Amino acid sequence: MTIKQFFSFKENKYLWWNVIAMIVLAGLLIFLVLKGIDIYTQHGKSVLVPNLKGLNEQEAQMMLRNRGLDCIVVDSSYDKNKVSGCILEQNPSEGQHVKEGRVIYLTVNSLTMPMQTIPDVADNSSVRQATAKLISAGFILTANESVTGERDWVYGVKYNGRQLMLGEKVPTGATLTLMVGNGTKETIQEDTINMDDEFSNPEATTEPGKEPATEDSWF
Repeated sequence: MTIKQFFSFKENKYLWWNVIAMIVLAGLLIFLVLKGIDIYTQHGKSVLVPNLKGLNEQEAQMMLRNRGLDCIVVDSSYDKNKVSGCILEQNPSEGQHVKEGRVIYLTVNSLTMPMQTIPDVADNSSVRQATAKLISAGFILTANESVTGERDWVYGVKYNGRQLMLGEKVPTGATLTLMVGNGTKETIQEDTINMDDEFSNPEATTEPGKEPATEDSWF
């Protein structure tokens, strides 16, 4: 058989019909596979992510389920200006198009106020050093409370009128008051000095004009 006869449709009808059938079958198979992938992945179908910020978890779940979406809380933060338990952040964000069934990850406002350890500034810092440490830690400071002691030296930290102990925790961002020395020192009371003088010098108690009493002697 020559090459011309091999490629001749009249001479090899059976062969060419098989080739055509295989091409059609392969094309149909590819079409079905692609169509199945589109159906499985829902190609071309998307859901608009709503704005969930400010809602609580239950409200967000209800809104998302109505759109064929789901959500899960993955983190928490604290914002004193927001309602406890409300949603602060979401991922994907509002306005994005996602596939149906997509999970939206949420960050909620903590239900309890986080606590923070007070930096160690009492009796080892100047007022400038203590102020810088506390402000950098996120605390708010009121006017300093003047106490007896070395000028501009911090002797303690107060919260709600109570002096705090070393390592004690207070709410994050709390308002604190520094106990700062005013440059005066404690003086011994005059009454105490007089009392000590009386004990050390018995003659000081003798009335004017009278000689101090003496003990009788056998000699």
